[in-house]
Amino acid sequence: MVMTDKDLFVTETFTDDYVRKFRVDELFFEGRTKFQYVQCFTNSIFGKVLFLDRKIQSAELDEAVYHESLVHPAMMTHQKPRRVLVLGGSEGATLREVYRHSTVESITMVDIDQQLVEICQKHLPEWSERAYEDVRTDLVIEDARQFVKDAEESYDVIISDVTEPLEGGPSVYLFTKEFYETINRILCDDGVFVLQAGSTDPAYFEFFSSCVQTLSSLFPVVRPYWTFIFSFAGPWGFVIASKKRDPLDLNEEVLQERIDSRGIKGLKFYHGGLHLGYFALPVYLIKGQQEGRVLTDRRPFIWEL
Repeated sequence: MVMTDKDLFVTETFTDDYVRKFRVDELFFEGRTKFQYVQCFTNSIFGKVLFLDRKIQSAELDEAVYHESLVHPAMMTHQKPRRVLVLGGSEGATLREVYRHSTVESITMVDIDQQLVEICQKHLPEWSERAYEDVRTDLVIEDARQFVKDAEESYDVIISDVTEPLEGGPSVYLFTKEFYETINRILCDDGVFVLQAGSTDPAYFEFFSSCVQTLSSLFPVVRPYWTFIFSFAGPWGFVIASKKRDPLDLNEEVLQERIDSRGIKGLKFYHGGLHLGYFALPVYLIKGQQEGRVLTDRRPFIWEL
């Protein structure tokens, strides 16, 4: 039988006991790049959707919730971010959000998968809003670990938007102490580092807690935070790390002044009143941080779902 798009479902397996299915209305792309398996399609609820290695990465319905939550708490924590480094983020939405800040003079974006970047530019142009064409964008196709190791310049804000550390995936060693030591080296003294740190639901928060523990072994200021992302079917975690800047030092008045002075417009989720709320964690995550461990190259975290 010949299958139409309406007969197709993309399955996302969390565990043997927890599986989700997404109906495919129109399939734009399905295939393997050099580094990962890519599926890009539309769904009547979520709109355009991007899957990597059979895990959802972005959905048109709420990608702004994820990308604004990743970018703006860190960018607002820095008094005047000029030079920004983005690791991963092939959709271009992280670039889009960074460029909302008028202080930005340059963004270096490092992604290992050129074919994926091209797929996203072709099928998900709404994500980047032409950010790749901005003259301030320097796109580097390279392994993020190698780039950071070789980097001689320093950055005001570094944003890690790399994929989850799946077995056989390209990001396993981008969450270890050794990698964060190199991040520390190229971060300005008043710089801010932020990463997406995975699930923060009551069943699967060990990776998040381990990211917190790993960064706490290197940085004096480490602030985990979270928000709910509908397309991910649960709460998602992020972590800010800094040598001196603390996102908790900012109040709504200061945040609004920075939003106004930087000419930030078009936000769909983040605002000054939300900022401190991100950092209010539930009891299970506060206690659960002690269950994390320092991740190393010898003992990285690998999702085995």
